[in-house]
Amino acid sequence: MVTTSKKSERVPSANLNRRVERSRHAVLTTAFELLSEGGVASFSVDEVARRSGVAKTTIYRHWPTREALVIDACSRMIAEQETPDTGSLEGDVTAILVEIAHLLPTANWSFVLPSIVDTAERNPEFAEIHSRIQRGHAAPLREVLQRAVGRGELSAHADVSTIVAALLGPLFYRRWFSREPIDDQFVKAIIKRVLASL
Repeated sequence: MVTTSKKSERVPSANLNRRVERSRHAVLTTAFELLSEGGVASFSVDEVARRSGVAKTTIYRHWPTREALVIDACSRMIAEQETPDTGSLEGDVTAILVEIAHLLPTANWSFVLPSIVDTAERNPEFAEIHSRIQRGHAAPLREVLQRAVGRGELSAHADVSTIVAALLGPLFYRRWFSREPIDDQFVKAIIKRVLASL
């Protein structure tokens, strides 16, 4: 009787898993690129298949709907950000906001986000992904503000949500509304005004 070793049984399975992961990565990367170019409205599975080289049938096996693929691709915008620890609230906030200011004009998620906000107004699934993106962007600021409370730099009664909005709001306003430059001087002026009011 011919027996098959466990090792030889595992190899095809491992190869299959690697192929599946490569296909998924190609599809999600292509999907996010398409979203960056034209937003949710012009997104199509046909174009994802054409650009990624992955068959539509394979795509639909992993993502049963166009919306499911878009939402999964958008989850790439929620990557965890490192939280700085400079030893002071002003130093931490400055490090976070300067990085965001530098990313806003160029990062792919900055081009996709307005489309997500628009779709979220009418689609609960997109509203949830929008909330997750927002929480991800605010998380480092929330962490440094809580740390400042622990150090006594900030009152335990401080309204963290309001402070986060006051810090991030002007950057987002300039990016998507006034289209004015978001330079370091502007960022530091916002930080000083907000911290002086606490």
